[in-house]
Amino acid sequence: MEGPLSGRLPGSRCAGCAVAVYPADPACPRCGGPAAPTVLSDTGTLWTWTVQRYAPKSPPYVVPDAGFESFAVGYVELPDGVRVLAVLDVPPDDVTIGMPLRIGAADGVPRAAAVGAAV
Repeated sequence: MEGPLSGRLPGSRCAGCAVAVYPADPACPRCGGPAAPTVLSDTGTLWTWTVQRYAPKSPPYVVPDAGFESFAVGYVELPDGVRVLAVLDVPPDDVTIGMPLRIGAADGVPRAAAVGAAV
């Protein structure tokens, strides 16, 4: 992927019970066994979402020169069995639960865009 979705999500998977997690963790949250690094799927479906309508408090947030603009955030459910919080690069009026999304690592929080959208 190019643009805001520049990298795959680094997760981990338990050797004993196969639970996958994001972000990566050396120990399984279910059984406590060792977990190995893995790269998670870059596609999933929107599980739930909301719109961030107010700028976060400063610091550490720095208001962009153009001012704060509302944006959608949601949980993307991956085929790996993980739900990942992401900024949605989709206009809020076009967001629907269950929509297919591409997700990737970005600066800070992961970002997701509609499947087939130009990024």
